[in-house]
Amino acid sequence: MAGVTGRRLAVVSGGGSGIGRAIAARLVADGHRVVVLGRRAAVLERAAQEIGGPVTPLPGDLTDPAAVEHLAARIAELGPVDVLVNNAGATVTPPEDDSLAALAGAWRRDLDANLLTAVLLTTALQPHLARPGGRLVVISSAAAQRGGSGPHSAGSYAAAKAALHGWAFGLARQLGPDGVTVNVLAPGYVQDTEIFGEGWSEDFHARKVADTLVGRAGTPEDVAEAVAYLASPAAGYLTGQVIGLNGGAVLGR
Repeated sequence: MAGVTGRRLAVVSGGGSGIGRAIAARLVADGHRVVVLGRRAAVLERAAQEIGGPVTPLPGDLTDPAAVEHLAARIAELGPVDVLVNNAGATVTPPEDDSLAALAGAWRRDLDANLLTAVLLTTALQPHLARPGGRLVVISSAAAQRGGSGPHSAGSYAAAKAALHGWAFGLARQLGPDGVTVNVLAPGYVQDTEIFGEGWSEDFHARKVADTLVGRAGTPEDVAEAVAYLASPAAGYLTGQVIGLNGGAVLGR
């Protein structure tokens, strides 16, 4: 990958499956070199092989500061980071019992998986962002705007995703003078991902589709298309925004 010249470098966390994999594939199609990050080495390797082209899989735990420092050093060897897509996240972790200790543990796990991963990776790579022209894209969720629902109604998931918004606004102010944009993309119901897991059912799917104005579920490719624009040189005047991608299930605000 390092030998491929003339290509912008993109980093996609959670890039081995679902939305992250679709984003990685779209960015490769747009001419980027892409690094995909995630915990599962085999999943990343398979995604890289199936996508083809200049894709480098780097496994690691993005909740672990030491692991993130190691990954950032590896990425820095490849050149300036033109695009960073913080997509890593996980489903809600229900408390093991009704105790406050179990509740605190569940919240910490969800905050680590959905918030801290983005904060640690972005902070580690911030010195290596292309200036000007860098693009930061944070994948949030419609749950941040409307609260959780269905099998993922626990407040920790929605709270973690909402926290990404305030954090991204601060980054947009900080990095704007350097010509770096920061935007949040908040998808609604997207089928063919692992996020819903055992909570998925035909009835759940039908209710989610009925909640939209366009009468269909989103796809990972829908998200990838939106990211492709936010990551492009053409999006240089768009920053500090939360963009809903939800088929009208949550109206603009």
